Amino acid sequence: MAHPRMAAGALFFDEADRVLLVEPSYKDYRDIPGGYVERGESPLQACTREIHEELGITPHIGRLLVVDWAPNPGEGDKVLYLFDGGRLSTNQRNQVALQADELRGYDFHHAERLPELTIPRLVRRITAGIQARADGLTVYLEQGEPPQAGS
Repeated sequence: MAHPRMAAGALFFDEADRVLLVEPSYKDYRDIPGGYVERGESPLQACTREIHEELGITPHIGRLLVVDWAPNPGEGDKVLYLFDGGRLSTNQRNQVALQADELRGYDFHHAERLPELTIPRLVRRITAGIQARADGLTVYLEQGEPPQAGS
């Protein structure tokens, strides 16, 4: 029986439709805010908790945009959930208080800059999430890509 780890994060945008990325102190690339689901917690609850822990804010977390099956030989199998965090207002952005022991900073970035800032599978997941948000859909991915028909 499979026992994948689960993680949940959110896509947040500013008024220019740039996406928020955080700068973790323990990674050499930028990431989306979020983290692992704890025992007895739903992915949505984990997302809300992690956003509050990492950013110090409690914005409304919207609908599910992406489910990504992400097996990793070193880290084990994962199921990653990506929710729509919506547009953060100026007031919400002014209230951000980063979790100092984990995050060095955050900023909003245009989608075309993502490949310079983060790892390819996360670029694919974020890009799919942006498109799913625009289309009003939820998408299923494997390693950040739509699975091939019949796979």
